[in-house]
Amino acid sequence: MKKAPADNEVTAIHGVITDQSPVDFHALGLAGCIDRLAAPLREQGTSVRWETPHHGIEIPAGSAALLYHVAQEALSNALKYAGATELTVRLAAVHHGIRLIVADNGAGFDRNDHTGNRQQGFGLLLMSIAVHEAGGTVTVDAAPGKGTCVTVTLPLD
Repeated sequence: MKKAPADNEVTAIHGVITDQSPVDFHALGLAGCIDRLAAPLREQGTSVRWETPHHGIEIPAGSAALLYHVAQEALSNALKYAGATELTVRLAAVHHGIRLIVADNGAGFDRNDHTGNRQQGFGLLLMSIAVHEAGGTVTVDAAPGKGTCVTVTLPLD
């Protein structure tokens, strides 16, 4: 996907990706807004591949905003922790819903590691709560050395 001209408004501070400009789903579409968030990953050399087979689907503003913030969290985690060289973002229509997948080939992690060897943040937890409150589902597949895949599905009816 071609880089948006306003990529310079997207920055990463301490591994957290922020967008300094207002999010305009109408002008850029959800995929375009998420693609802007990938700029810091591209700058560090990560290849970002897009799959967007959701042609013509109407995504309500609330669902678009939630998916945008999920992508922001997943991309921030990939930037901060993964050391990935490849990242795939997929936005697709599914039966009565929309699915966002952010997958990387980075370091991964052990979800069951509660020994303090892994930094524990609240990002994934808060993301899961917000998605569940919207009636959606979240899965995080990760394993040390095998990358991470975050999948969020939201209902559209």
